[in-house]
Amino acid sequence: MQALTQTVFPCYAAADREIAAGIASFLERGADVRVFLEEGEMRPGENLADKAREARMADIVVVLFSRHSLPSRWPRSEWEGALHEEPAAEGVRIAFVRADDCIPPRVLAPRFDLPRGLRELKRWLRGNAAQFEPPVSVRYPDAGPDLEVLGIAIADRAGVETVDRAALAYEFVREFREDFDAIFRLECSGRTVTALAGDLAAQLGLRLEGDLPSNLERLANFCSTRRFLLLFEGDPPAELLFSGRCSALIAREGFPSPGDELRQVQRAFVNPAADWPELCRLARIGRRLTGDAGRIAELYELMWKWHFAAEDQEDRAVLNESARELVWILESWGRDEEARRLDQRRIAEFDEQMPLF
Repeated sequence: MQALTQTVFPCYAAADREIAAGIASFLERGADVRVFLEEGEMRPGENLADKAREARMADIVVVLFSRHSLPSRWPRSEWEGALHEEPAAEGVRIAFVRADDCIPPRVLAPRFDLPRGLRELKRWLRGNAAQFEPPVSVRYPDAGPDLEVLGIAIADRAGVETVDRAALAYEFVREFREDFDAIFRLECSGRTVTALAGDLAAQLGLRLEGDLPSNLERLANFCSTRRFLLLFEGDPPAELLFSGRCSALIAREGFPSPGDELRQVQRAFVNPAADWPELCRLARIGRRLTGDAGRIAELYELMWKWHFAAEDQEDRAVLNESARELVWILESWGRDEEARRLDQRRIAEFDEQMPLF
């Protein structure tokens, strides 16, 4: 999901250094690029054509036009090779930014006018949009001002924001998906941090077989270096609000979806209302689903909940069955002493040995 960091070489006049620094900071925050800011400043006696030729050492060239950098008279023969023909021949991407009311050659494109075009420049550099389909087609009329505030807060840079309604969050996603590598939706209601971490890992295509702390560490390391948007519906656990380059948008009210079979099993154990045989049936389904998917932390959590419920029911067979599963998990994590103590208790209290006579 993550490519090598691209390099950007801005070409600008010394008098425009502050503008160029602002552009560089914005692009590095939101486009996963490295900007050669120092190298891009024109030295005495240089012009934009000279600097653009030097800039082709980078992946992308950005030429900053202003009254300081653009000659009052600049024949086409002096700039066409450096700014148009040579980059096209070498396959170097080049863009043009207008900082003030100067008049650059019309044939040079793409051109982005500051300040409004800065976000479009970033999207041109990124060259991709996250794929995401909201679960419902509900719209949020007149969302424009709210969307711009959210865009500045979590699309132009990494951050965390909260809105009241998921409909506004979906409008944001539709408008700003070009600013993210990927978008992941997580329904928080009735779900533990273990279940949410497993859901996120599954959406990311990660197989996490460790305990919850190690899984959270791996998720944080993976997500914090990527320009992801995590869309939470409901109150998210703090452990899933990652730092780094990952943004989060929290919608207090969401649109619950039917969910998959595992989610239904996990929700059944939050406030158990089913009769005991049905709860046992769901636990065994959950054991199979989590085990097959390598979602061991969720399996561990589910087996403990089933174990505690079996204590209330005084069901020794289920106590033995769940304890066996827990012992196996603890052993697979290298927690041998915990596994040994639990297995000793299982044998002494739950295991029903067949009589010898």
